[in-house]
Amino acid sequence: MSDTAEFIRVRNAKQHNLKGIDVDIPTKQLVVITGPSGSGKSSLAFDTVYAEGQRRYVESLSAYARQFLQLQSKPDVESITGLSPAIAIDQKTTSKNPRSTVSTVTEIYDYMRLLYARIGVPYSPATGKPIESQTISMMVDAVLKLPEGTKFYILAPIVRGHKGEHRREILELKKQGYTRIKIDNEIFEIDDFPPIDKNKKHNIEVVIDRLVINAELGNRLPDSLETACKLAGGLVYVELVEVPEGKKLPDGVTLEEKMIFSEKFACPISGFTLSEIEPRLFSFNSPYGACPACDGLGTELVYDAELIIPDKTKTLREGAISPWTGSQQRLYTQILESLGKHYGFSVDVPYSELTQEAQDVLLNGTGEEQVQMDYNDGVQHYRVKKKFEGVIANVKRLAAEYNTDHMHEENEKYQSTTRCHVCDGYRLRPEALCIRIADKHVGEVCRLTITEAIEWFEQLPSKLNKTHNKIGERVIKELQKRLGFLYNVGLDYLTLSRESGTLSGGESQRIRLASQIGSGLSGVIYVLDEPSIGLHQRDNDKLLHTLKQLRDLGNSVIVVEHDEDTIRNADHLIDVGPGAGIHGGYVGAKVLRWKYRKWPKVSLDSI
Repeated sequence: MSDTAEFIRVRNAKQHNLKGIDVDIPTKQLVVITGPSGSGKSSLAFDTVYAEGQRRYVESLSAYARQFLQLQSKPDVESITGLSPAIAIDQKTTSKNPRSTVSTVTEIYDYMRLLYARIGVPYSPATGKPIESQTISMMVDAVLKLPEGTKFYILAPIVRGHKGEHRREILELKKQGYTRIKIDNEIFEIDDFPPIDKNKKHNIEVVIDRLVINAELGNRLPDSLETACKLAGGLVYVELVEVPEGKKLPDGVTLEEKMIFSEKFACPISGFTLSEIEPRLFSFNSPYGACPACDGLGTELVYDAELIIPDKTKTLREGAISPWTGSQQRLYTQILESLGKHYGFSVDVPYSELTQEAQDVLLNGTGEEQVQMDYNDGVQHYRVKKKFEGVIANVKRLAAEYNTDHMHEENEKYQSTTRCHVCDGYRLRPEALCIRIADKHVGEVCRLTITEAIEWFEQLPSKLNKTHNKIGERVIKELQKRLGFLYNVGLDYLTLSRESGTLSGGESQRIRLASQIGSGLSGVIYVLDEPSIGLHQRDNDKLLHTLKQLRDLGNSVIVVEHDEDTIRNADHLIDVGPGAGIHGGYVGAKVLRWKYRKWPKVSLDSI
């Protein structure tokens, strides 16, 4: 190895408060840069070495690629040699995206989605029993339950939510003799289908047959269903077109929704059907997997009585109901007085002293019961008998009617975040949550801590049959390895479902550190900013072991750090200082030439 390759040579660095320093940083070693806060450690590590390494790498890419990347400005340095591509792991990289979690940031969730798609067992949410496959005869029986005279299409889905023009597939269908296709819910003759936008996702189904439930149906129904299964890989849609007036459809069947049949997954008792199990079904960032109620966020905003009535010592007349204060308060007070007469409470007593019935009526309304309302605008007196919708319903209705940014901002003051009532915070649609491995669905596994998840995956092979073990063996090993990386950086207490936006800077940095080890890169410069922050001293050994692992992969690890254990375990130490601000910016021997000779020379053993 040449001398140039053994060192990153920095010459005449003047970035920020650096005083034209020259420094040689050995490559493929654990290098710690230490010194007082503000002495210039980050200026050397991040704003000089990392910035120049990243800038040179980006400049080596094509002009097309560079437009998508942020180009670092050139640092104030005469020359730097021996650089390789650099990755910064600082404390300002935490994503505030509510869809970003510990499991998604570390790619653990991608492996979990794959595992559940390949060996997950679907269970019926109605019966709790495993979902069985449907035969053609079972499909025929289900369709024949439709009332006589019902008109319907038998469709074979060939494209489901994929981008592209799909001309080749459609032309192939034409060769096979099919005459009609349905593109994004609209039927076309196959000779006259419109141009398809390749940049948008599309659903394309082949119209296999058009049938009517009657005595002359014969073998045409099973033949058409079998043809659709062969064409679409076992998946069939039955779309109702017209139901005779006065006829009742079977339970669970509606005119608006297609009947879905699958040769693979269907509950014979409840009729619950899974079209197919694939990784995207378990993604809360995909419309095919996200809970339809919360759109994959796992939370929803609900009107909170504690925020609507913030001060319960106030009376109704004094404005205890916060949304009903302001210009319309006179009208609202008259409504409250009318309710008080009907239910026997006073608007001049503190809200906390009202009965539970009165409080419930005020917040949630009178239901079907009508109340006599007396209004007086100063000129005329009105008397109306009607239902009272309740304060919460009133605020919600006004927000929908006056759909403005100002109204949304006002309403947010009366809303609090709670778990989604449909998915219970798991973010996924019911179809995904009914698929289990070892009696846990993917959402339940994500709520485990890192330590609990490691134990669960260690025990998992003993709970699987021979076939599932063979299929999932490599995925389970990768999951165990990545979970081990998180454990080794002292994050064993985090849950996999923890939002990344709620992590501290130190936690976020150590998660990225664990991810980089999992990536297996070598020949890279890693620059870290005090990774021991927020870490208990007993976990320091785990962190240091992880840093050394990164080094042993063939990388240069540069750590800005104050921690004594990290300094003592460094292969090479650079001391920046001796003071902060204008009194900093020197390294090594240059400390002795600092103009204030009274600064004490500190040895490592005395730290």
